[in-house]
Amino acid sequence: MQFELTKEFIDELIGFIANDQETEAFKLIKDLHPADIAEIYDEIDIEEARFLHVMLDGEKAADVLVELEEDDRERFLKVLPSQTIAEFIDKLDSDDAADVIGEFSEEKQEEVLSFIDNLEQAGDIVDLLNYDENSAGGLMAKELITVNENWSITTCLKEMRKQAENVDEVYYVYVIDDNKVLKGTLSLKKLLLTPTNTKIKNIINEDVTAVKADTPSEEVAHIMDKYDLVALPVVDALNRLIGRITIDDVVDVIREEAERDYQLVSGITQDVESTDSAWILTRARIPWLFIGLFGGILAALIMGNYELELGLFPQMAFFIPLIAAMGGNVGVQSSSIIVQALASNSMGFESIGRKLIKELGVATLNGIVLSMVIFGYNFIFSDSFALTITVSTALFTVIIFASMFGTFVPLILDKFKIDPALATGPFITTVNDIMGLFIYLMIGKMFFTFF
Repeated sequence: MQFELTKEFIDELIGFIANDQETEAFKLIKDLHPADIAEIYDEIDIEEARFLHVMLDGEKAADVLVELEEDDRERFLKVLPSQTIAEFIDKLDSDDAADVIGEFSEEKQEEVLSFIDNLEQAGDIVDLLNYDENSAGGLMAKELITVNENWSITTCLKEMRKQAENVDEVYYVYVIDDNKVLKGTLSLKKLLLTPTNTKIKNIINEDVTAVKADTPSEEVAHIMDKYDLVALPVVDALNRLIGRITIDDVVDVIREEAERDYQLVSGITQDVESTDSAWILTRARIPWLFIGLFGGILAALIMGNYELELGLFPQMAFFIPLIAAMGGNVGVQSSSIIVQALASNSMGFESIGRKLIKELGVATLNGIVLSMVIFGYNFIFSDSFALTITVSTALFTVIIFASMFGTFVPLILDKFKIDPALATGPFITTVNDIMGLFIYLMIGKMFFTFF
């Protein structure tokens, strides 16, 4: 049954902790999933969390550490001695253990590793710490099942039973040669149906997708999504099998990337949570707000240059919000579609020029429809033909510009290896507001003078 955290539950739990009622407190959390316990830790202070953590069995306590947000985990582990941390680390898969230890200073890492009794586990963690955390090597775990292509079915089954003790989930059985070079995978169905004296090399499935250790994590996620994989082997430069990446790690990558892009689109320059301090939240938001402020100043200067025209034709001011809003909306639509396509690698082989031409066609159709609607409105309700022509022409022009700008900027950023998500949100909106206002007033000056 899914657990739902409530204020009443937290109040009751804190009451038990405050009165040192260990038995009652433990009853409340003993059957909960590690992710639910991690959620509870987020709602109580560090000392209360430590009170609960020491009551958990080693494996569950270790799993709770993995489920905690990085900031919460860092604060929590600061109050635990290195030997206690090592006991938890020893019960984690190597990839999770490396993620936890990787947040420590080098001195703290060495201290924690020195308390780990399992030298093989400690060695695996050290190996993983050498990889970039945003690469396949940083995502992979060392725990996997391998069989030699020269083994018989009987030998293979014996070895698999031994190795399976250290692997939580068996997704694939990987076949290697004497040099540990990845040769393929082994079908469990074939393993069961094939005579026991058959060599593994005779029933191997050679169609296996693998990635190098330096492959970016975003590319790993795309590969697993494209081929519907639940696990992906990782090889070194000599194609030797060194680890595997499981789907749960890739889901984390996809979620983190989506959160980061969403924050960039929203004008937030760093990873923040709603529970962060006011100073951290302000520091993350204010850079884009400064850009918006600067854009507002530029817009005011532009209007100041057309002060005479606005004084002579004040009805033009009524449509400034409309022009600015339409430019911003169209620009964000165009940029969001391109950014989404770039993120999912679904852009195809069209050049930037062809993308712009396609977007120009879409913008033209949208511009014609919307400008005709506003033309009809002004033709009926306005007594100024100059205003009718001005607003319609300006709206059409602004839609074309905003669409082209919203398409072009993320494509160029991507070409120069800059995150295209930067091109959406406040940046596109601010630029299109300024340019839309400039285009509108310039066209208004021309048409009102002509008519």
